[in-house]
Amino acid sequence: MIYRIFDDMEQCTAEEVARLLPLVSDQRREQALRFSHLFGQYCCLKSYELLCELLREWGSDIQQPVFEYNEYGAPSIQGGPYFSISHCKEGIAVAVDSQPIGIDIESVRPFKEALMHKTMNPAEQAAILSSDDPDWAFTRLWTKKEAVLKMQATGIISDLHEVLAAAPNTQFTSFDNVNHRYVLTIAQLTVNS
Repeated sequence: MIYRIFDDMEQCTAEEVARLLPLVSDQRREQALRFSHLFGQYCCLKSYELLCELLREWGSDIQQPVFEYNEYGAPSIQGGPYFSISHCKEGIAVAVDSQPIGIDIESVRPFKEALMHKTMNPAEQAAILSSDDPDWAFTRLWTKKEAVLKMQATGIISDLHEVLAAAPNTQFTSFDNVNHRYVLTIAQLTVNS
């Protein structure tokens, strides 16, 4: 597995979007221009640039990947490795692997108890509420769930309360970035699965 985290979001400018537009595939350019706001355009383009860098590092000869989408809207690259992309207002994260992988980056915000009840099982709720910092605890668990769903390439189609319990053969790598206030989690299948 290889991954990149980009969190210099001050580079999100009209000039940088203009620089990136001619460097991406026609498909990605069209996707980026569907966003009405600069931030969405930038994240779409920058994540593609990061993916291309990782594909070169991986040893792939795919210069400008074209995405195919499954029935749930999850992208893949024909003939390429598995990949996952995520972004939030604090950063962009991309991962590539030889087996299914999911990555999620989320800004840490004040958690809402109603959302916790809707998305977390009783054990997870207890862990959040007993934490020294429930905002970070909620975000850590949420990024794990999102990363699993991305690894499974299904999106949110199952009971969010049971996402982690239903993924026993999953290994997690997580990072807290206190300075930029985000949590990043990568989900991978364990070798034995």
